Amino acid sequence: MSDEPGTPSRTGSTAGSPAAAAAGSSHTTAAVIPAAGRGVRLGPGAPKALRTLNGTPMLVHAVRAMAGSRAVSLVVVVAPPDGAAEVEALLAEHSWPPGTELLVVPGGDTRQESVRLGIGVLPESVTAVLVHDAARPLVPVDTVDAVIAAVRNGAPAVVPAVPLADTVKQVEPQSGGGPEPVVATPERALLRAVQTPQGFDRALLARAHATVTHDVTDDASMVEQLGVRVVVVPGHEEAFKVTRPLDLVLAEAVLARRRINDGF
Repeated sequence: MSDEPGTPSRTGSTAGSPAAAAAGSSHTTAAVIPAAGRGVRLGPGAPKALRTLNGTPMLVHAVRAMAGSRAVSLVVVVAPPDGAAEVEALLAEHSWPPGTELLVVPGGDTRQESVRLGIGVLPESVTAVLVHDAARPLVPVDTVDAVIAAVRNGAPAVVPAVPLADTVKQVEPQSGGGPEPVVATPERALLRAVQTPQGFDRALLARAHATVTHDVTDDASMVEQLGVRVVVVPGHEEAFKVTRPLDLVLAEAVLARRRINDGF
């Protein structure tokens, strides 16, 4: 198996060349999970997506979250450029819902490039795409389904989001790390903290990645730059992003609660 960028590897019931698989595929909704980042804020060690929660890598939790939706039958994992074989072997160690197909493709130097590479290997039959952060391993399936439903009902771009708990201040950054003057206090009721998976019409997302190259904070912001309306559906407090060591502690606590309440 090659680890050249853009060369996919398959895990699951479907085998053969990407072209042959695409020709015979009936997928309409697929999920792309960029997992090529190093996660330096979590400290030294394995790439962030491969850090474990309850003994299982975050990436596996994230793939399970996408595969848990009955509407998603293809999950594309974008691995570190030199780690596709490792990720494919890791995913092969776990069981997945019947009918789920996993596709591993080496990523690029940036998240945007990795997502673009993931979109590039999707079968032509895919009309809706979810883009999900591997660092949000605990998103509930109800949130995934809500995003998919909104896209299928005609929204070209959908993001899950939650209201802000804290007051937000806009400041004027100062060189040298000095105190920063407050220049505005946005109305908190009008603000949302955006999560993933973000859902898109496949053709729109591909066009955004082909044309937008600056001021990229997430895939939805790229669509916004095309002048296309993005809509929000309710997110969930458990879909938080694991970025710092304290987030790992919180994620472990969520999993412990799930084991007690749901037998997860």
